[in-house]
Amino acid sequence: MKNSNIIGLQEADCQQIAEKLNILLANYSVFYQNTRGSHWNIKGDQFFTLHPKFEELYNNLVLKIDEIAERILTLGATPAHNYSDYLKVATIKESQEVSDGTKSVEIILNSFKVVIDLQRELLDITEKAGDEGTNSQMSDYITEQEKEVWMYNSYLGK
Repeated sequence: MKNSNIIGLQEADCQQIAEKLNILLANYSVFYQNTRGSHWNIKGDQFFTLHPKFEELYNNLVLKIDEIAERILTLGATPAHNYSDYLKVATIKESQEVSDGTKSVEIILNSFKVVIDLQRELLDITEKAGDEGTNSQMSDYITEQEKEVWMYNSYLGK
């Protein structure tokens, strides 16, 4: 964790944060692939609404995947990159039902819940560690995603 000294954080804190970020990375990666699957396979009268919306979402997710991996590197750790490793630690599971629009949106909402909860845990950890960089990143993600949750829930009529 050679970067910890340079960025002014304790090595043990960097290690703990990076471990939690790797779990977040795993969940984002499964979330991303599930969303791609929904985008590719959506059928029915919701196709023209959801197909581009899912593309917008997975493009956003892939950016976050890269940002999280780069933050892990900034903290002096190594980001996981194998799906086999992701599936061991991710709370989000691979989706099977990706052609039904309503089910796909429900899967997306459940995935948002998982990543938002993990990001809130990271807020607590990073605040105690004085890690403003990760804290700010997580805060920005949460703000954006809470709005997405509202919109997807509105789509479902909730």
